Amino acid sequence: MYKLIHFQLCPFSRAIRIAMAELGLEVELVVEHPWEWQPEFLALNPAGELPVLQVEDGPTLCGAYAISEYLTEEIAETQPERGGAPLFPGNRAERAEVRRLVDWFNGKFNREVTHELLSEKVYARHMPGGSTTPDADILRAIRANLRYHMSYVNHLAHQRSWLAGDELSFADLAATAHISSADYLGEVPWEEFGVAKVWYARIKSRRAFRTILTDRIPGIARPAHYADLDF
Repeated sequence: MYKLIHFQLCPFSRAIRIAMAELGLEVELVVEHPWEWQPEFLALNPAGELPVLQVEDGPTLCGAYAISEYLTEEIAETQPERGGAPLFPGNRAERAEVRRLVDWFNGKFNREVTHELLSEKVYARHMPGGSTTPDADILRAIRANLRYHMSYVNHLAHQRSWLAGDELSFADLAATAHISSADYLGEVPWEEFGVAKVWYARIKSRRAFRTILTDRIPGIARPAHYADLDF
């Protein structure tokens, strides 16, 4: 049994939730608010970052990178009939491309879009002295960055069956996690990125994505299309 400590809009948490659903792993979800810095949570992960996965009779794993690699190796060892590493498929070069894109979304995309967007529109309203009104200039910069990144997703989705190659991989899940968080906040201009929209709809329609579509954050209304499989 697994217990995942997460926050609904945290993209790293979302990627692991989708990955575990794709792997058919049952998990208990425990919500942790990133702005609260609870001592009990810091005792598990002194870095204060989500997600944290507690494995029954096993280790406590911190961070999407460590968790995804652990789960991949565990599935490869316990379910060899699946033919290797389902989150990181392909040969050595193909797996390297998956990891490159995961690093892109968890690094560059997060720094330039997701982290700033969540800070402005979600976290700030809950922090002492925080503002309930996002800074218009910061939002303008975030939206420009988001268009840049969506153009790259559009390019990848046009060139390949999935973002990293011929098979669904953790690169798709990481990308979807970040984009879906922005989409919950009504920030993705889908009308400008038709190919990316088709790719996203394919993942959005997968069974593993269903719990993501049911997420609701008190006080933050999601757009009507968020849970609509046909947009």
